[in-house]
Amino acid sequence: MLTKILSAGKIYLDRRMLVMIAFGFSSGFPFPLVFNTLSLWLGEAGLPLAVIGTFSLLKTPYSFKWAWSPLVDRLPLPGLAFMGRRRSWTFFTMLLVGISIFAMSLVNPAENPSLMAALALILCISSASQDIVLDAYRVENFKTSEQAAASATFILGYRLGFIFSGAGALYLADVISWNCVYAVMSSGILIGLTAVLLIKEPKDKRKSFSSRKKRSSPEKIKDFFKNAVVCPFKDFMSRPGWAYILLFILLYRLSDAYISPMAYIFYKDMGFGYSQIATVTKIYGTIATIVGMLVGGMLLNKMSLTRGLLLCGILQGLSNLIYVAQTYAGNNLYMLTLTISVENITGGMGTAAFVAYISSLCNVKYTATQYALLSSLMSLARDVLASSSGWLVQHIGWSSFFISTTLMAVPGLLVLWYITRRYPPAIIPSLSETNPSGAKPRR
Repeated sequence: MLTKILSAGKIYLDRRMLVMIAFGFSSGFPFPLVFNTLSLWLGEAGLPLAVIGTFSLLKTPYSFKWAWSPLVDRLPLPGLAFMGRRRSWTFFTMLLVGISIFAMSLVNPAENPSLMAALALILCISSASQDIVLDAYRVENFKTSEQAAASATFILGYRLGFIFSGAGALYLADVISWNCVYAVMSSGILIGLTAVLLIKEPKDKRKSFSSRKKRSSPEKIKDFFKNAVVCPFKDFMSRPGWAYILLFILLYRLSDAYISPMAYIFYKDMGFGYSQIATVTKIYGTIATIVGMLVGGMLLNKMSLTRGLLLCGILQGLSNLIYVAQTYAGNNLYMLTLTISVENITGGMGTAAFVAYISSLCNVKYTATQYALLSSLMSLARDVLASSSGWLVQHIGWSSFFISTTLMAVPGLLVLWYITRRYPPAIIPSLSETNPSGAKPRR
């Protein structure tokens, strides 16, 4: 048994796994800089909670990246085509991410919130575009049997990126200005840029839009649109109950997503310092999330994906109630550690079940576009629906706010119940019915 475990573990010694860690880091570190970390900066600058909440709307590119994913998936990038389609897009989007973060470091949000918002929007577009190409690269560069390990190392890098721009930024904010913090954070992109210069372009048997030289321009455009846009969406919409599936994806994590824009503001209102928030939320929180994902994975090996989604959905909704206890405990670091641990463990369980579900819905022929569509809907609740969170806190207070977010778990669970009753069980397959690449077998 030990020999088999060691043999299976050799996959993590593959040089390509180091690249996945670097790419995961590059994918993860921009997000806090337009989310929790930015919320703290805006709060310190004196912006009202309602305005800070509306900054969530700037992250809508993460929710609509499916709209331009066919272009990133298929078209070569002029001027960088010599690097290959995947490498050129990766290099270009990473460069934009770094420039956007550095540009934000030059702005005073109290004096020019509109310019800060514009730069944050550019950063979100660049980061979302980077995610499209990195997901596609991961799928294309690894065999089916290697996909699970590649995803695990990518997530590891993603979490390290979160710690860098989450905890790292907060520790720095205790000793230097926020402008200097963001200038330092822009250097994080060097890890991804170095990796993309050292890798090879993955083999791709598909022909790009520009390679069909013998056809007229209108025919090439029509052919590109059909294969890159129409076919992936037509394939997904051929699934019975597809509209309810999209609604479920939109609502499932709403209770968890709705508190996110206000979380760091809440911790500050409770009297915690930046270093305390960084240590508890990013260090202990990351460990708790990993534990939750491992627990979720083990549960999904013992039960159907449907039951796993139901159980994890209930737990992640109920976990918001511990924030009510935190409002009464106030500035109690032990209670904050418990609050973050419970919230992140249940959130990690929900993530494990949810990622397994949306992966099972993807046809491997259209991975980039379909995964972008489904993951975009997952973030839509966080970026658009949660934009009213600041307004709600101002009107009902923290305790009532967290109670209301718990109730937000109910609609998604009701849609899940309806899907399982109205449509065949194959609509939500068990993990044993899904191949390791995340594509559901076609019957």
